[in-house]
Amino acid sequence: MPYLAKAGELKTKPTQHSVKELRSIGIQPDIIVCRTEKPLSEDMKDKIGLFCNIEGDSVVQNTDADTLYEVPLLLHKEGLDALIIKKLGLNCGDADLTAWIEMVNKEKNLKQEVNIALVGKYVELRDAYKSVAEALGHGGLANDTCVHIKWVHSEEVDENNYKELLNEVDGIIVPGGFGNRGIEGKILSAKYARENNVPYFGICLGMQIAVIEYARNVLNLKDANSTELDENTAHGVIHLMPDQADIDEKGGTMRLGLYPCKLFADTKAIEAYEDELIFERHRHRYEVNNEYREMLVEKGLILSGLSPDERLVEMVELKDHPWFVGCQFHPELKSRPNKPHPLFKQFIKASLANKS
Repeated sequence: MPYLAKAGELKTKPTQHSVKELRSIGIQPDIIVCRTEKPLSEDMKDKIGLFCNIEGDSVVQNTDADTLYEVPLLLHKEGLDALIIKKLGLNCGDADLTAWIEMVNKEKNLKQEVNIALVGKYVELRDAYKSVAEALGHGGLANDTCVHIKWVHSEEVDENNYKELLNEVDGIIVPGGFGNRGIEGKILSAKYARENNVPYFGICLGMQIAVIEYARNVLNLKDANSTELDENTAHGVIHLMPDQADIDEKGGTMRLGLYPCKLFADTKAIEAYEDELIFERHRHRYEVNNEYREMLVEKGLILSGLSPDERLVEMVELKDHPWFVGCQFHPELKSRPNKPHPLFKQFIKASLANKS
């Protein structure tokens, strides 16, 4: 619903015309939800209902909210859920939103703050990392903490500025991605986290980046890389999964969906999950090259999660570091505000400890 500030009024014509167009192709709405920054009067709801051929009480306002998670509460207050139940003829009990209300109230009154650097090459399009940003917020909720994200463009990170860019953050996260652009900036970010005991969370490519950095600077394999990024590297510590070698069609053929992962004792991974067998969602073609596993482990890299047949490395972490964890899967896809993912919860907890 457009609001004309100079006139001080909401305009209903765009809504009427939109519904008219829908009806012209045979779609008749039962309920109209009006997104608006100003409350709708009952007269305005009746007007929309009249010209859109529905009852006035089937016009629902969706007003601005302080937080995304408050929207369901506002729509409940407007009676949208009851209206849907009535329209569908369902037999439902009263809604119990107690836990959700408590969660929203908590989000509005967080007592602590933490600064997290999100290093990626799409940061100018922040919705590219929407699920990661939301999951960071969920981890903050679990720790009564407001998470402030410092968006760091990986292409702008280099040897001359990476320390300056990262020295004021409490934790560093490198999310998933594809392609060579901005890779060296991500590798420097992992290096900074490792050398300065800053909590690090690497997701998918972010885990692979951590392994590449470790191979270069701890194993002293200076040209270590992923064969995705450099086909001619002498040390492809990350390489194409054997199952993917003969695949030419790149559509939905990657390792995609839910897979099990076995965790090992005395690791940050099992401390977070409190379970030896977990299931997480994957989306990748490349993996840690098993030819380098023994070398990496001998130099202190912990393989904290493996596929049940121990063929694939699913999680890595570091000895003698407050919290440095990488995972080949995408935990952000399973995180919810009222059920934060354990890895995000522990990452924010470690970042808080680093802050103090």
